[in-house]
Amino acid sequence: MRALLRRLAVVPLLLICGWLSPAAPAQADTNVARNATPSASYTSPWENVAALNDGIDPPSSNDTVNRRWGTWPNTGTQWAELTWNSAQTLKSAEVYFFDDNGGVRVPASWRLQRWTGSAYADIPGTYPTAVNAYNKVTFASAVSTTRLRVVLESGQGSVGLLEVKAWADDPPAGSGWNPPSSLVTPLDEVWQHVESTYPNLYGFRNYGWDQVMANGGSINYCVRWDSGASVTAVQHDQIHATLARQFKKWMDVMAGQDGWPYSSVPVKVVGWAVRDRAQLQWNDSSVDIYVNDIRENAPQCAEPCGRFFNQSGDYPSCPGGASHHYDMSLWLTSGFGGGAGGDWGQRLGSEYYMSNLNADNMHILLHEIGHSFGLDDFYDWTPSGVCCFLMKAGTASSITEFDAWMFRDWWRHLKSRYGR
Repeated sequence: MRALLRRLAVVPLLLICGWLSPAAPAQADTNVARNATPSASYTSPWENVAALNDGIDPPSSNDTVNRRWGTWPNTGTQWAELTWNSAQTLKSAEVYFFDDNGGVRVPASWRLQRWTGSAYADIPGTYPTAVNAYNKVTFASAVSTTRLRVVLESGQGSVGLLEVKAWADDPPAGSGWNPPSSLVTPLDEVWQHVESTYPNLYGFRNYGWDQVMANGGSINYCVRWDSGASVTAVQHDQIHATLARQFKKWMDVMAGQDGWPYSSVPVKVVGWAVRDRAQLQWNDSSVDIYVNDIRENAPQCAEPCGRFFNQSGDYPSCPGGASHHYDMSLWLTSGFGGGAGGDWGQRLGSEYYMSNLNADNMHILLHEIGHSFGLDDFYDWTPSGVCCFLMKAGTASSITEFDAWMFRDWWRHLKSRYGR
């Protein structure tokens, strides 16, 4: 069903319709922390060292939704570290402190260290200790290292971090399309297959690419809650955070690549559709609630606000105007097996989604988001020299190098329509 629905979604037929802050333009620097392996002196069993560089900007120092790194009950000198496979030339770094106003507090002091090849050396600089903000240290001269360590001295409690960023110069312009030589042939085979099988490949104007570009570097979602279960306030936050985290994995593939104009693509949930308002045990004035508007036997977000139904980009009949529009739907259906995806969004089982809220890779959602950006299924063939990748269902559980280069290849072939 996934393949059928994905392919149909390439043609804007109504029969398949069911199926923050502004984005920052790409800067002159790249956050290379995302490519590093995180480690730490100690991690509380309920926290996660992967929070250090998962790319999620915290809403506050007391973030109760996303992953955190903390050392409670340990105090004293603690450290968190990023390790790269090859030396990185760094210009600055930023850290966001974890402070729950309880057992984990902002450190009394902190510093950055670089690995020299034989020892750790302090990096001179001014080290602020603000809450609810990134604390940036700009280096007097560039630092080349394979390891960057954040050393924290505890004060009123244990210490922790929500995110670490390490900034390096962007790669030279024009270096975006440089796939490994081993992938050139299979990538060519995939694009030839796409050109021969997609009925309106270059004329279609509602790929995920079109949606992100039309919004100036962001994406809006509406949740179709196709279940009889209730949703608590905590679950509401977790559902939103999980969607943003998984969507970001695909957007991170594009950072600094081949003229891609955005360093980040924020995800905003602007609406929920539900059969009974009482199921939603929360109030959120930033979200529109659509009650008992049933389409395809499931709650439907308002069609006048949906890009699928208004591909001109105008929303004259959307209550609240264009700022309340949604580009895709996250359709969560009780008892639904597998997944489906297209330009309209993604559909998954609500039980599967809720049981994987803390998963690093929700592979079915990642696969279906790939379809929303045009990536094909591979049920009946496999490109030369590759075997296991996310878009070949059942062979990988995360975005592989081949998936990443297929994704970039779509941008390479479509970017001219945006003047890139």
